[in-house]
Amino acid sequence: MITAGGTLPPVFFEVFGMKAKLILTAVLAAMILGGCSRGETQPAEQTTLQTEQTTESAQGEGTETEKQTVAPVEVGYEGMVPVYADELADGEYAINADSSSSMFNIENCVLTVDGGKMTAVLEMGGTGYECLFPGTSEQAEKASDGEKILPNEQNGVHFFTLPLEALDKEMPCAAFSKKKQQWYDRTLVFRADSLPATAFKDIQTVETLGLADGEYTAEVTLSGGSGRAGVQTPANITVTGGKALARIEWSSSNYDYMIVDDEKYLPLNTDGNSVFEIPVSVFGRPFAVKADTTAMSKPYEIDYTLKFEVPVKS
Repeated sequence: MITAGGTLPPVFFEVFGMKAKLILTAVLAAMILGGCSRGETQPAEQTTLQTEQTTESAQGEGTETEKQTVAPVEVGYEGMVPVYADELADGEYAINADSSSSMFNIENCVLTVDGGKMTAVLEMGGTGYECLFPGTSEQAEKASDGEKILPNEQNGVHFFTLPLEALDKEMPCAAFSKKKQQWYDRTLVFRADSLPATAFKDIQTVETLGLADGEYTAEVTLSGGSGRAGVQTPANITVTGGKALARIEWSSSNYDYMIVDDEKYLPLNTDGNSVFEIPVSVFGRPFAVKADTTAMSKPYEIDYTLKFEVPVKS
């Protein structure tokens, strides 16, 4: 019988053994996490991330016990369309890469586009993986050594170079754990929305669309976060001197700043739903932004994607 203090008498463990103690610990942990979820103080994706990070911290960088230990998280964003090398200008670009597992921690990623081919160099947050394979763990187990990708180690940091078929497309990737000597399945998405507008060959900008100075409106789509937030559409667009500024009104009053292209933007108002004026460098293609919410116990930056259609004169 569990006592009022939430503990069991010592005789319980003498009778049932350590296995019962481990089961009880797992049950209590689930109850704590469940209580946090019911309180809705954090979005579901944040709770999942924190759970994974706690597990990883307890086990050590790049190690795992069982495949079921860390639940995978969704990667990419709603409505994404694959972007292929022939749509991009040759060059090197810093790019965001999503991983379905916090255990597979990508610190930085550089995309190289050259002659219709793409590769991505992944800077890893640990050295726990011996090699990678661009495919599933089942395929990796049957692959020859020459098909496996070994790390390039620099100053104690592992770098892996992966060939890419497309951006904004789920890519299976198997990672071989150094400690467990076992393959683990990962899903990666290399985010086209994190590239600068100049990376695309055919882009729709104020200049290419020939937009004169004036007032416009544009349909806007928001993706990302928990899916509960929204923005008013169509949005008002002001074009001045070849640059476009969009007025974004959120469905909540809890956003205290936005980040676009590494620049921070503060709200225009103090009452009602949060309203911002942000630059739009490309139309008809999603691009990444961050918005900081104060709705939780502490401020939290959330990743979103905005897509503005071609503006029409208002």
